[in-house]
Amino acid sequence: MMAFCTSLLLLSLSLPLSSLCPLLECLHLHQAAAPLCCCSAVPQRALTLLSQADMKKAACRGFTALAAIVGSLLLLGAGGAAPAAAAATGSGRNNCTRSCGGIDISYPFGVEPGCYHAAWFNLTCDLSFRPPKLFLGDGTVQVLEISVPNGMVRINSSRLLYTVGAGASAASGPWGRGLPIGGPFFLSESRSSVALVGCGAQVQLRGGDDESLIASCAAVCPLDGDRRIVVESSGACAGVGCCQANIVLGYDSYNIQVNRLNASVYAEAAVYLVDQGISYADEVAGSVSGYFPEALPATLDWVINHTGCPSVYRDEVASECVSSSSRCVEAGNNVPNRGRRCACDIGYQGNPYIPDGCQDIDECMSPDIYPCHGICTNGLGNFICECRSGYYGNASAPDGCQDINECLSQEAHSCYGTCLNLPGTFHCQCPIGTNGNSSRKGGCVPIKNSSPGDKPFCEPITNSSPLNLFACTRYMNLNPQTFYLSVSGLGIGLGVSGGTSLLLLAFGAPFIIRKLKERKVQKMKEKYFNQNHGLLLQQMISHKADIGERMIITLRELEKATDNFDRSRVVGGGGHGVVFKGIIDLHVVAVKRSKIVVQREIDEFINEVAVLSQVNHRNVVKLLGCCLETEVPLLVYEFISNGTLYHHLHIEGPISLRWDDRIRIALEVARALSYLHSAASMPIFHRDIKSSNILLDDNLTAKVSDFGASRYIPIDQTGVTTAIQGTIGYLDPMYYYTGRLTDKSDVFSYGVLLIELLTRKKPFVYRSDGGDGIVSYFVSLLTKGKLFDIIDPQVIEEEDGEVQEVATLAAMCTKLKGEDRPTMREVEMTLENLLVKKKQVPWNTTSRKYGDDETTAHWMSSEQVSTEASRQYTIEEETLLSAR
Repeated sequence: MMAFCTSLLLLSLSLPLSSLCPLLECLHLHQAAAPLCCCSAVPQRALTLLSQADMKKAACRGFTALAAIVGSLLLLGAGGAAPAAAAATGSGRNNCTRSCGGIDISYPFGVEPGCYHAAWFNLTCDLSFRPPKLFLGDGTVQVLEISVPNGMVRINSSRLLYTVGAGASAASGPWGRGLPIGGPFFLSESRSSVALVGCGAQVQLRGGDDESLIASCAAVCPLDGDRRIVVESSGACAGVGCCQANIVLGYDSYNIQVNRLNASVYAEAAVYLVDQGISYADEVAGSVSGYFPEALPATLDWVINHTGCPSVYRDEVASECVSSSSRCVEAGNNVPNRGRRCACDIGYQGNPYIPDGCQDIDECMSPDIYPCHGICTNGLGNFICECRSGYYGNASAPDGCQDINECLSQEAHSCYGTCLNLPGTFHCQCPIGTNGNSSRKGGCVPIKNSSPGDKPFCEPITNSSPLNLFACTRYMNLNPQTFYLSVSGLGIGLGVSGGTSLLLLAFGAPFIIRKLKERKVQKMKEKYFNQNHGLLLQQMISHKADIGERMIITLRELEKATDNFDRSRVVGGGGHGVVFKGIIDLHVVAVKRSKIVVQREIDEFINEVAVLSQVNHRNVVKLLGCCLETEVPLLVYEFISNGTLYHHLHIEGPISLRWDDRIRIALEVARALSYLHSAASMPIFHRDIKSSNILLDDNLTAKVSDFGASRYIPIDQTGVTTAIQGTIGYLDPMYYYTGRLTDKSDVFSYGVLLIELLTRKKPFVYRSDGGDGIVSYFVSLLTKGKLFDIIDPQVIEEEDGEVQEVATLAAMCTKLKGEDRPTMREVEMTLENLLVKKKQVPWNTTSRKYGDDETTAHWMSSEQVSTEASRQYTIEEETLLSAR
C-alpha cells in the first residue's frame, strides 16, 4: 500500500491537484484505508489545496486519460483495488453478467470483478440452483429484485425462532447477519414491518446506537371450551396468532426481544423483518417451525456513498452521478447522515450511475400515471397537457376542460352576425332578412324586395341542458315553420326540408325533453341506490318488514324538509358527516349526510343503518329512516336537543354537571351498553364510547350515538378480529395491540368515561407531570390512597361517600387484561346498587344548563335552573349533535 501511495505522490508532482483529487473521489478510495495513507504522503501544501471548495465540487467527467494512468498504478501497486478502478466508468466492460435467475443486474451491482462499483455491491450468481439464485456478497443473503432507479434491493429475510421456557420471561437475538457491517444497505423505512407468529408473546425491536425501542406488537391465541387454541382463519396478521408493526427507522441490524405475556405459559414464536402487509393462512397451533416459511421478502434501501451530497443543495451533481439529467439525493428520511445516492431528474428515468443512463419519460404514453384529458405533447423532462381547440381549463382533470362560449366575444372571433355556440366551436350566420359574409364587419346586407328565403334561422333553447336543443325557424312563402334539433343534428338539420314531421316534432319536443329528464333522474337514483349498497341494506332488514317500510324516506321528502338542503340549514358536522336541520310531519329531525370518500366509509354507513334499525332502547339514539337516492346517503335521526356530555362536562369555569347527574348518566350509559352486548337481537360492540358520543336531551337523559364503527358479533362468538378503530385515550390497549374486539373493549372505554366524569379531565390530551396517561395515573393514585389529588373539586364537595366505589369500579373496568374486567351487566348492577344506597333527595331531571356564576351555581338545589354563559344551545346547534 505504501508503494501505491508513493506512486500517487509522484503523479501529484506532475499533475495539478485539481485534477488528481476528483480522480481519487472517482476511484472511491474513501471506502478503504488508502486516503489516510495517501494524505500522509502528500506535502502540507497539497493538504491545503485539497481542502479548497473547487476540489470538493469537481466531478470525474473529463478525466478518462488520467484514470487510465492511475488504473495502471493500481494494478501494479494494489491489486485488490483494481475492480473498483475498472468499474469507475459505470459500464466499462461488455462481458458483465446482466441477469441471474430472471433478476436483472445493473451497475453499480455486478458479479465479475470490474463490473461493480465497490466490494459491497458484489453479487454471487449460484448456478448450482435450478434456476440460479442471486446472493449479496459471499452468498448468505438471497436477492429477489434489484431496482437501481429506486435505490432498493428485495431480499429473502430469514425467520428467527425464539423459545421462552420455564424460568425465563424473555429471549433475544440479532437481525442483520449476512449484511456487511458498515455497508450501504439498511432496512427500508417506508416498506418494512416486524411480524411475530406465535401465541402469548410480544416482540420488541430495538436499534440504533442507543438501542431505542422502534416497534412492538403482541399476538395471542384464545382458547375454546376444550382449552384448544382458536385460530383466526381469515389470514390477517392482526393479533390472533400473528401480529405486525411498521418500522420507521431503518438500520442494517437490530436487536429482537421476545417476551411472554403469561409467565406460566410456554411461548414459542417466529419473528420476521419483512415487507408490510404480511398475511398467513396456516394454523398457528403446534410447532411454529412446522407451519411457516423459513424466509419472507424484505426491502433494503442502499446508498452509493456514506457521505452526504457535495453541497447543501441536494440536487448538486456528485461524482457517482455520471449520467446527464441526474442529481444527488440524500438517502433516508428518519435517520440523519445516512449517505447519498443518485437519481434521475424529474421527467427522466433509468440508471443515473452510467453515461446516458437517464432517459426522457414519454408521459403521453402513460395516461394512467400522467393523466391528460386533452392534447398531450411530450417534452424533454416534462410534458404539456392542453385543452383541445374551443375549450379552456385544466386538461389534467376529468371534465376539467370547459367549452369556450365564443359568442360572448363575437368580434374577437370574427362573427358580425348571429352567433350560435357549439361544443368546441361556434356557428355564425347573417340575421333574418340579410345575406352576405357574417365573418366580415358589415358583411351582412339587407335583402331587398324578397322574402327571408328558405334558409333556416336557429337559436339555442336555454333550458334544454343537457340536451343542447336548438329551435330553428324556416320561412316558407313568409309562413314560418319551427323545428327542433340537437347539437349533433344541427348541421344536418339546417338543410332538412319542412313538413308534417317537423310540426309533430315541434309540438312533441317539450314532452320528450321532460320524459328524458325524468328517465335520467330515475337512472341516477337507481345507480346511487346500488352504489350505496341498497340491496345489502334490504337484505339486512328484510326480516323486519315493518322496519324496512318505515325506514325508507324519499329524497323529495328530505328536500322539502331542508329547503332543498339549503346551506342555511347546515348546523355543523362530526367525524362521520354533515347535519341539516329539518322538519318532517311537524317533528324536528336531524338529517345526516355522510362524508363518504372511500368504500370503507360506505360500508360504515350501511353498518350504522343496519345496527340502529335493530336497536330499541331509551338510552340509544333512535334512527327514524334513511334515503339512498342520492350520491351521498342520508340518515334521519330523532332530534337530541341539549348537547353532548363532553360539552356539558368540559364547559369553562369551575362548575359543571352536578355529581348526581354525572352518576345517573353513567348508569344510563351502562344500561345502553349492557343492552347492546346482551339484550339486543344480536350482540353489538360499539367500539367508540366517549363523552362526545353521549347525547343529552332536555332532561339530561343520556343517549348513546354514532354507530358508524360498531360491529355485529355472531351470538355464538365472543369476539372478532378487526381493523383498529376508536379514539386514542379511550381505546382498549389489548384491542389496539391484538386487533381482537370483544365486549370487554367497550368496558375499557366505559371505564375511561367514568374517570372522565370523576376528574373532569380530557382523556385524549391529559398527561401527568411524569408523562402518564389519565388511566395509569388515576389507578396509581387510587392505589396510593391519594385519589382526591385528581378528583374534580366540585365532585369532592357534592359526593356523599360514593366516589371511592365509583373510582374502584373505573379501575376494574380499565384493567389491562380483558378477562379481568367486569361485564357491562355487572357494571350496571353495581351502579344501581350504589344509587339505591345513596341517601339524598330525589333527582329532579328538569332541563339544566350550567353557567359561570360560581357562588350561586355551586350551591343551587336540584330544582334550580341556571343559564349556561359559555354555551347557549340554539335549535341549530343542538341538531349538530346527531353527527357525532
